[in-house]
Amino acid sequence: MSAIRVLDLEKRYPGAAERALAGISFELESGKLGAIVGRSGVGKSTLLRCLVGLESFDRGSIEIDGVRAEATGSAPSKKLETPGLLGKVGLVFQSFELFPHLSVLDNCTLALRQVRKTPRAEAESRAAELLKLLGLGDRIAAHPARLSGGERQRAAIARALAMEPRVLCYDEPTSALDPSLRREVRRTLERVRETGVTQVVVTHEVVLARDAADVMFVLDRGCVAESGPPARVLTSPEHPATRALLMETEANSVSG
Repeated sequence: MSAIRVLDLEKRYPGAAERALAGISFELESGKLGAIVGRSGVGKSTLLRCLVGLESFDRGSIEIDGVRAEATGSAPSKKLETPGLLGKVGLVFQSFELFPHLSVLDNCTLALRQVRKTPRAEAESRAAELLKLLGLGDRIAAHPARLSGGERQRAAIARALAMEPRVLCYDEPTSALDPSLRREVRRTLERVRETGVTQVVVTHEVVLARDAADVMFVLDRGCVAESGPPARVLTSPEHPATRALLMETEANSVSG
């Protein structure tokens, strides 16, 4: 069963000559991890923002867990305004966006208590279980300033999971981390996989997509140029955009 189904999604920003999204279509099965990769400016961030409801789209549809949002061109649709989709998609921001004055536990329970009206004891029990799953069971009383970058990221993931989304999206999960901490990201994604949540990772790092994803989607000029298991896409690329991305990745690794 597909947790995500995107069909002919189009988006053009006001004044832009080219469409940011030019008819993207793809599906991702429930519980799988999909990596959206591509060179700068191909539409990765726009697609992510449409998926989580931060951006409207002009045409096409997005279906999450059987609930559909669509636009016809004359009636742009914003996913967060579609009944039934609220709360189905979570987002982990690049900068994590934790409240510095709150403990890890309070960061994870705030939305549960204020938005879902979950009783404090129930919210804290759920958050503590997730923090333990993500290796932060002994850090629940700490404030964000006392955490490493990897720990802050895991706290942000626990906060998102506490709202019980069907899909969890990550915006460049390695960009805010020191290179020495980036190996933690894959382990964290594997831990989240145990919850059964479908994951979407927007990343410029081909290595992360190769090591963590079930399916890789290569974007080019606002479309999905190529998709498939990372092992196949990376060893036998069929589209020029994929080959260009691999050449760029190799050049960056050599220069770095």
